[in-house]
Amino acid sequence: MRAIWKGAVSFGLVNVPVRLFAATEENDIRFHQVHREDGGRIRYKRTCSVCNEEVSFDAIAKGYETSDGQLVILTDEDLNQLPVATSHEIDVVEFVPSNQVDPILFAKTYYLEPDAKAAKPYALLREALIETERMAIVKVALRQKETLAVLRVRDKAILLQTMLWPDEVRKADFPVLDADVELRPQELKMAASLVESMAGDFEPEQFSDMYREAVIELIDAKLERGESATLPGTDKQPKAGKTGEVVDLLTALQRSVDRARGTVTDDDAETAADSSQGEAEPAKATKSAAAKKAPAKKAAPAKTAARKAPAKKATAAAKKTAPAKKAASKSA
Repeated sequence: MRAIWKGAVSFGLVNVPVRLFAATEENDIRFHQVHREDGGRIRYKRTCSVCNEEVSFDAIAKGYETSDGQLVILTDEDLNQLPVATSHEIDVVEFVPSNQVDPILFAKTYYLEPDAKAAKPYALLREALIETERMAIVKVALRQKETLAVLRVRDKAILLQTMLWPDEVRKADFPVLDADVELRPQELKMAASLVESMAGDFEPEQFSDMYREAVIELIDAKLERGESATLPGTDKQPKAGKTGEVVDLLTALQRSVDRARGTVTDDDAETAADSSQGEAEPAKATKSAAAKKAPAKKAAPAKTAARKAPAKKATAAAKKTAPAKKAASKSA
């Protein structure tokens, strides 16, 4: 993992130097929009709705539309004049009971790693949070924006969990919830009995994303059947993943064929070779495939030249023979 922020936790006179790491990641299968016929990527142009012309990045500004239809344009110069929070300090505001923080306020989660020399104050803060069953409400500046967050303990690590501001949480404004509903004691007892019959301890490892697994199986099956193609018109190497080795091998093979045809440079071929070094056997297969295909494609012109050469020699010989025959007839 790579640290995305460096600073210190400050509570009272205690200062704990820490580094911030993202604690979560999304593993969704991501797709590109492509042309079904040839696999080309679908690109979108930045066009102006007024003049219909394509707009470059340096000509784009931020616009805020008011409720009455007015547009306020903010340039980079305008935004640079705003006060920016650049403090590298996690300032503890107060310690509150853990059950008072509504989980709906939680946003992004990060790990706090202490410096080697700060292991003791880090452990002190961690054990104090556990002992008192409290969370620390803090303010921190991330990506030049100040945000509210909490410090809480998970296993041996202290987590920093950013929070939404109170006005960012919507209210459940549903009139049906205010309707009078009569619940009989027998119904409540039966519902409680059903809950108890399905009670258990939550173990997240028991659950998995079945849709994502099915998509991966579908992609693997298509690759095994050879239903894949080299990305057209792009030099971007595919990301490594469960199917990354197969795709890298296909790219290396394609570049080997192109090199044999003389359509790629040695630098491009070396890039393809580097991408296929993850497995030894595929690398050998790449070389053997290139070795087999290269002579076959170069041999064809050689044979053609060999066939044409005797024809030219025969013509030249015929021209030389004709004057010789005429000279022989005259001498006779």
